[in-house]
Amino acid sequence: MRRLDQRGVAALEFCLVFVPLCLTIFAVFDLGRYAITLQSLRMLANAGARTIMINCYSNAVIQKNAPTTCSGDPLPTDTAKQAVAPFLYAGGLTPTLNAPATATSPIVVTAASPNFQMMMPIWGTRLNAPSVTTQIPF
Repeated sequence: MRRLDQRGVAALEFCLVFVPLCLTIFAVFDLGRYAITLQSLRMLANAGARTIMINCYSNAVIQKNAPTTCSGDPLPTDTAKQAVAPFLYAGGLTPTLNAPATATSPIVVTAASPNFQMMMPIWGTRLNAPSVTTQIPF
């Protein structure tokens, strides 16, 4: 009986295992980067909400009236934002932080990273440009 030629079987098995393994590793890395970005955006939104509460709440707000002087970016400088969430500035990205111009109950502070993109195309565009909100009741 003649033995079959086994040359190249190890290379084929390596390719069959290596490609899915690399895809899995890069997918975990990409989802981890997305999770860190969301957490950093939450920290930035919370810092903005904290700034609004410290600077804008007055006796009128304590008496259930809306604050009138708080709108726009609660942390106007990039240095202040970068001190709160330095990861968001990796790769030249710039996050945005915004509070509404008219105060309604609750005040909603939104932090977003509009230029963030997932590295792997398998996610589509659904996870690009993440944003989070924090609400401040009054």
